[in-house]
Amino acid sequence: MTQIASLEELMALETLDASLYRGISWDLGFRALFGGQVLGQSLEAATRTVPDDRVCHSYHSYFLLPGDASKPVIYEVENVRDGGSFSTRRVKAIQNGKNIFYMTASFQVQEDNLTHQFAEMPDAPDCESTLSDVEFYEQNGHLIGKGMRNAMHYHKAIDLRTVEAMKPYSTEITVPQKQVWLRAPVTLPNTDSLHRAVLAYASDFHFLGTALQPHGVAINDPKLRIATIDHSIWFHQEVNINEWHLYVMESPKSGNARGLVNGKIFNQHGVLVASTAQEGLVRYTGGK
Repeated sequence: MTQIASLEELMALETLDASLYRGISWDLGFRALFGGQVLGQSLEAATRTVPDDRVCHSYHSYFLLPGDASKPVIYEVENVRDGGSFSTRRVKAIQNGKNIFYMTASFQVQEDNLTHQFAEMPDAPDCESTLSDVEFYEQNGHLIGKGMRNAMHYHKAIDLRTVEAMKPYSTEITVPQKQVWLRAPVTLPNTDSLHRAVLAYASDFHFLGTALQPHGVAINDPKLRIATIDHSIWFHQEVNINEWHLYVMESPKSGNARGLVNGKIFNQHGVLVASTAQEGLVRYTGGK
């Protein structure tokens, strides 16, 4: 195992048959298979079945069962439609003969047309001076489980730098907003589909935990049950994950043991390259 695991290798799916692929799994030390892996690999599987002139502009997905990080994942792609400008694919992720995840992804021929941006990149601490998540975990190993401590080589695959990294582990009540810098730690090939898949992978980190901040519940509280239910992303333009991006998250609402989180991903030039949304189980059994 190399010191820094390769996201390029993670997305390099094995072709089993027409529209049928298999991906390796990484155990990041979480309770189950990391959802971002399934998001990225599903997007890569769908991309392989569309014409070369079309790129993914959005996907919408549901997590049905916890995945097993010790086993590979099978991806079955259904060709729903190929139109003049758009293509639609449905992806089913399978483990142990059961569907653990569904995704519907839409692809479009690139067009020059009406363009605007009514979103401003907020001020944030400089990315280079912000401590990386891996360094934070290495300095605060008591906050995470043994599984995560043993899986740091996988966490190095994406350079995440969470602003105010201690906040998720605090019981202080704060505004449900979060900022995370992210990029590939090693230069990835200039392949559009790979960069979108890697951004999909990274988009699942730290996301749902934003909904905990107004409640004073630490992410590592043993009385907390948290899991993704659905996840969507809209790609507004091409992505260069070799450059820094600022992931801005906020949770407008939680209730009925669910939390909703919205996200905006800006490149280092202040351009909004993607928007995200996720709802998940946020169940606390400690009486709050």
